[in-house]
Amino acid sequence: MKLFIVANCEKPKVRPALDALVRDLKSRAEVVGIDTDQNGDIDKINANAILVLGGDGTLLSTARRLHGRPIPLMGVNFGRLGFLASFTPEEFPKHLDALLANKLPISRRTMLEASVVGQDVHGSEAAEVAATRKFVATALNDAVITAGPPFHMVELELGANGDEGIRYFGDGVIVSTPSGSTAYNVSAGGPIISPDVEAFCITPICPHSLSFRPVVVSSHSTVFVQAVRVNEGTTLFCDGQASTRLIAGDRVIIRRAEHEVLLVENPDTQQWKGLAQKLNWASSPKYNSPI
Repeated sequence: MKLFIVANCEKPKVRPALDALVRDLKSRAEVVGIDTDQNGDIDKINANAILVLGGDGTLLSTARRLHGRPIPLMGVNFGRLGFLASFTPEEFPKHLDALLANKLPISRRTMLEASVVGQDVHGSEAAEVAATRKFVATALNDAVITAGPPFHMVELELGANGDEGIRYFGDGVIVSTPSGSTAYNVSAGGPIISPDVEAFCITPICPHSLSFRPVVVSSHSTVFVQAVRVNEGTTLFCDGQASTRLIAGDRVIIRRAEHEVLLVENPDTQQWKGLAQKLNWASSPKYNSPI
C-alpha cells in the first residue's frame, strides 16, 4: 500500500510519533511522501491513503488541499476533541494493521463550496457564479460569516433556492455540514446532525431576535447570504482557514461541493457514545457529596 503522511509538527508529540511511524512502515508499506508544513499542494500525490497526524484542524486543511482527489484520510488525534481525527495515538497502531489490509470502514462526507460575487450578480446558477465570483473555497465543516471589528451588529439577508431572503441583525451566520455540526454550529445553539444525513444547518450567531432559530435544509439547496450593512472587518471563513473580507453588497453563495471527502472511520467509535464522551452530551447533573 502507498501511504502519504501529513504531520502537524507544531504539536509537541507529533514529531516523535512521526519518526516512529516511518520506522515501523519501512517493511510494511511504501511511504510516498511526508508533508510537515501544510501549505503545499497535495492533489497530485499517488497514494492509497493519507495518514494525518494532528487534530481536526489538520485534517480539515488536508481535505481542502486534496481538491476533490478521492484518497481516504485517516486522522490520528493529537489535538483536543478529535471528531474527525477519530483515532487516538494509543489505539492507532492496532488499527494501522487493519488499514494496510483494507479492512477499515470508509465514509463519504459532504463538503460545501462558498463563493463570493459582487452586488451586480443576482442569479445563483453554478455557471454564472463560477464566471463572476471573486472568491471561492470549499469546507468540510462550515462556512461562517462573522461581524468582525469594530464588532457592531451586521445586517444580512438570508435565503435559499431562489426564495426571497429575510433580513436580520446579528453577529453573523454559520452554514455547516453534518460533519461540522458538532463544531462552531453546536456552540452557537445549532443541532447535532448525523454524518449520513444529506443536509446543511443554517445557524444565526447572536441574532437580534429570540425567534430566529437554526434551520436544517437539504444539502442540495443553494443558500445565499447578502451583506447589507457590515463592518470593516466582516469576514467569510471556510473551515476557519480560507477567508475573505466582505463589503456591503457582496453576496455569498453556498452550495454542495462537487466532490466529497473519504474518511477512514474508527470501528471502535460509536456515534452517541462519542458525543457523550467528547461533549458530555446527556450527562447527569453532578451533586456534591453530603458533608
